[in-house]
Amino acid sequence: MIANMKILITAPYNENGLRELEKVGEIVYKPWKPHGRAYNEEELLSLLHDTAATALITEHDQVTKKVIEAFPGLRFIGVCRGTPSNVAVDTAAENNIPVLHTPARNAQAVAELFLANVITLLRNTLSAHTWLKNGNWEEGAHTSYLQFKGNELAGRSVGMVGFGAIGQLIARLLKPFPCTIGYYDPFVSATDPSFRKMELEEVFSESDIVSVHLPVTPQTTGMIGAGLISRMRPDALFVNTARAVVVDREALLEALENNRIRGAVLDVFDNEPPDELDYRLIRHPRVLATPHIAGATHEVEDHHVRILNKQILAIFGTH
Repeated sequence: MIANMKILITAPYNENGLRELEKVGEIVYKPWKPHGRAYNEEELLSLLHDTAATALITEHDQVTKKVIEAFPGLRFIGVCRGTPSNVAVDTAAENNIPVLHTPARNAQAVAELFLANVITLLRNTLSAHTWLKNGNWEEGAHTSYLQFKGNELAGRSVGMVGFGAIGQLIARLLKPFPCTIGYYDPFVSATDPSFRKMELEEVFSESDIVSVHLPVTPQTTGMIGAGLISRMRPDALFVNTARAVVVDREALLEALENNRIRGAVLDVFDNEPPDELDYRLIRHPRVLATPHIAGATHEVEDHHVRILNKQILAIFGTH
């Protein structure tokens, strides 16, 4: 055990994960879930002070510049998220505090919801379900067969904007349908030769389904605007399970309201809770919207424990 290492864990952590971390230090477990929300700056300052923690594992808490400067001797900050966007990482670097995170913890969850919701939209499942619940099935009628006839996912061309862990997992799951896969990502080259690297404009003009898998950076914010959306086919679907701010929502809404694209699957919004413009997107009849739940499965918590513990034990464990 590292002498005097005391790890404050505010992220949800399973019992096996907690026991495993006892190899490197004393554990103080104060998860945010019973608290009802993530800890804010002042609450986190109090927790770190009261527990005398020398390391922190967080999920959504506000690990601000003020927090880090108050505890510059932290041995590490572990973040149970795909990116450590709630942590002042520059301040941590200035204080030589390693910031660890859990990339791809929710890859399977996001990939499965992509498949479920794209198929649901293609097959008109929700409108058919509503029709049936409302008692519209009359004797001898073939209304439902004609009215709700949809399309198969098989044979579609899917273009990924960003081809990290989530995009690549979706591509592997789509391949046996079969679907053809193209992607735009200047930082990635796929090992599977059947996945075609494309220019960004080609993804939008040549794909039946355009799916966004971008992080938020100064370069990606607002990157998908009217020019790209206008290149989409009239029967194409737009999918965003990543981050809302990379898309010009007004351009997307204009395309939907003027029947320039078939529809959209959206899990993220510029404002959460949504504002009036977000709700215009959410309530559009050809949009299948979910409230930022693509990565919300019970299994994701087990995944982040496994990914983070492996890093911590590699750095601080004794072998």
